[in-house]
Amino acid sequence: MKVLGIDPGLRNMGWGVILVEGSRLRHVANGVIQTTEGDLGTRLSQLYRGLCAVIAAHAPDAAAVEQTFVNKDAVGTLKLGQARGIALLAPAEAGLTVGEYAPNAVKKTVVGVGHAGKEQVQHMVKVQLPGVTFDSADAADALAIAICHARHLQGRTLRIVERSA
Repeated sequence: MKVLGIDPGLRNMGWGVILVEGSRLRHVANGVIQTTEGDLGTRLSQLYRGLCAVIAAHAPDAAAVEQTFVNKDAVGTLKLGQARGIALLAPAEAGLTVGEYAPNAVKKTVVGVGHAGKEQVQHMVKVQLPGVTFDSADAADALAIAICHARHLQGRTLRIVERSA
């Protein structure tokens, strides 16, 4: 199964695709969709088209998006929420189920600590996906979100198998 992780952002939307084979994870691709300066509608359109292109190119089976945290800048939070809407819409339009995870849940799953720093997350992404390279923290975060979703899917499968046994 291929899992697409998405780290929403209005300027930079990170994405990462991993392949889940049993309990093993393998890196497929990652990158960042960058928007140019312009009005909000134009930037959201760029994000949507870019994410649709990623989905078409990599044909994931599932997707996961990081939940928005509320910060002190209400306008910034609202804009991030709109970018997050695009991150939910594009996979849903492609027929994918979309998981949503709080930033602390992603960190706890990938690192083992809910308040891990960016460097720790990036290190553990490299440990869990040997040989991976990423150009930005946004792409690394997207891969961490994909790993988190894969681990949660594996946990659900294990529980289903245990119940039927």
